[in-house]
Amino acid sequence: MTALALTHAKFQLLETVRIPMALIGSAFFPAASMLFFVVPFVGGDPVYSTFATASMVTFAVMTTNLFQYGAGIAEDRAQPWDPFTRTLPAGPGPRFLGRILAGLALMAISLIPVVLIAWLFTAATITWGGALAALGALALSALPFTLLGLAIGYSLPAKAAIVTAQLLFFPLAFGGGLMTAPGGAPGFVEDIAPYLPTGGAARLMWAAVGDFPFDLSATVALVAWTVVFAGLAAWAYRRDEGRRFS
Repeated sequence: MTALALTHAKFQLLETVRIPMALIGSAFFPAASMLFFVVPFVGGDPVYSTFATASMVTFAVMTTNLFQYGAGIAEDRAQPWDPFTRTLPAGPGPRFLGRILAGLALMAISLIPVVLIAWLFTAATITWGGALAALGALALSALPFTLLGLAIGYSLPAKAAIVTAQLLFFPLAFGGGLMTAPGGAPGFVEDIAPYLPTGGAARLMWAAVGDFPFDLSATVALVAWTVVFAGLAAWAYRRDEGRRFS
């Protein structure tokens, strides 16, 4: 299965690389936010620039997974190749795992501009221990958005999936407090942010990279969203399977 999964991952990456705008698009919004909002306003402050970088990393993770899985899977479902691969003896496992691996690679690529901008143009700092903690927080934060992307991709046609991802990413970013420093969002955003997946992910990242108190309720909410999105993704996949192959 490992060799087949790597083959599928390579195929997915080659398909994406052949359309450079797909790579540029996933990294554009976080990088642009860093350049236009973080660098000029808090770039000289080590504390706030570090928290802002963590927020933009969370933003990049969310947008990459929503569009990579949501729009990507919906587009693949419209192609003859997708139903053919589902009939192969290997089953859906290798292709599914390959898609996850390709998505992780694209997510890492989308993070590079954010990290480079923070390193070159801000006073953001992080310790080696904080970097390791941030990687763990990043892995946990990516999971709900991956599952949400899968749910969108398997339940909607391509045009609807793209629109849905576009409608979700900005409200989730703003509502989760990713556009402001910790404690700097409007009152109603501060109230709802810990209970949104973006808010839980951001608070987990803030606690990893700096002196921000660990928010247990926000982390519990993040785990709860992960379970909900996992259920939605499983339902969407089974529904698609039943409609197209029963």
